[in-house]
Amino acid sequence: MRLGIFGRSVGMLLAACTMLTILPAEAAVKNLPRHTAQARGEAERAMQEITEQVEREHAQMVSQEERISSVLLHWQPYPAAVRYAVQLTESMPDGTMRVRETMDRVYTTGLHLPLAGYGTADHLYWSVRPLDYDGAPLTAWSVPRPVRGEKADPTAPVLTTEYADMAYAPLYPVYSWIPLAGQTVHEVEVYRREGTYDRYIHTLRAGEYDVYDDEPFTVPGTYVYHVRAVTAAGKPLSNWSNYGTFTVADRTPIAALGDSITHGGGAITVPPSYRLYDWETYCTVPIKNLGHSGDTTAELLARFERDVLPFSPRVLLIMGGVNDYRSGIFGAESVRNLAALRDKCKMYGITPIFLTVTPIRPAMMTARMTITTPPADWWAHRDYINHWVVQQEYSLDVSTVLSDENGELEAGYTTDGLHPDLAGKKYIGERVDAYLRTHFAYASGEAAKRVQK
Repeated sequence: MRLGIFGRSVGMLLAACTMLTILPAEAAVKNLPRHTAQARGEAERAMQEITEQVEREHAQMVSQEERISSVLLHWQPYPAAVRYAVQLTESMPDGTMRVRETMDRVYTTGLHLPLAGYGTADHLYWSVRPLDYDGAPLTAWSVPRPVRGEKADPTAPVLTTEYADMAYAPLYPVYSWIPLAGQTVHEVEVYRREGTYDRYIHTLRAGEYDVYDDEPFTVPGTYVYHVRAVTAAGKPLSNWSNYGTFTVADRTPIAALGDSITHGGGAITVPPSYRLYDWETYCTVPIKNLGHSGDTTAELLARFERDVLPFSPRVLLIMGGVNDYRSGIFGAESVRNLAALRDKCKMYGITPIFLTVTPIRPAMMTARMTITTPPADWWAHRDYINHWVVQQEYSLDVSTVLSDENGELEAGYTTDGLHPDLAGKKYIGERVDAYLRTHFAYASGEAAKRVQK
């Protein structure tokens, strides 16, 4: 439609130019008969009006093409941030900045911001700052950035998974994204690449920001996934996102079997799809993450053949028991399961390394999480497990440093009372790295070589 109007205007302008060119070039206006001069003047005025109309319509077209209705803001995760605040400001004619709005309950590393009601985006800027559990700022506002120039008018969620930066994709992936405004229900489709064909694996129903995949990915190959918003009835509300990918290796010299402490995630809202709270991130030796959130030692034992053997590890790090003792399972039962895991490793020629089970902070857990209150004697069963662990041929104590004088998880190392955050995960990863390089130098070197291929 706009091109049609523009074309007609240009046609009128050309017609007016033609009217002028048919007049004799050598005839001066002052020597022309009155009616001829009048006709030429009218033609000139007509041409001027048409020219102005063309310019107005062209300016309107440019303005419409540059106008945006929304932008997607994106930033990196900040340690210990439970949520983020985003501030929208406007530059005023006198050079000052006026705050237009502050949104302080953003639970992922981005925000889809509709611009209706703010006017043109040309004078709008945005800043972000991380907040702790109580909403207190962890830093000052970031340097304001222009709204124009950010991703304009997105039609689909934007993925935030960081598998491309991991040595290995986790056995149990977690898919995460920045949702479009107001969209709280999503679905994720997963496929395996087979040449030029993508073989459908499954569809997951998801909430607002992420979804945990409970199916282990043990078949080697490249996998792709995408997400879109849907209604409660499953009707699409957005386009599909771009594809995310991860690769499953056929053999990993070193792997880690465990629960959520191994799987990753922390600061309450950050899932294992981010590297920040994965202790494997801070170990320079590549380790295949076989963690599964929520597992007890019995569940670790039950999935050994299915989840461990396909990767043929030479060395297996094992850390489990926190979900046992916090839920009332006796330490003796946990030790029986860990001993059975040790025996299975020996049966298949795998060397197990046991890590002590991490402590908890019960009061913080029950105050900040929907979780069963741990029994009063939880510490006795934790100590029973750890006493057995340190007696094994290969073991590593990662819990003592994380404990306070009462034997609980140090408050500064956790936000939810159960999961160590950055300092704790970094400590575990660095301890594992040093232990592997000291006691398993060959396997560590082999692991590094396989990742570099």
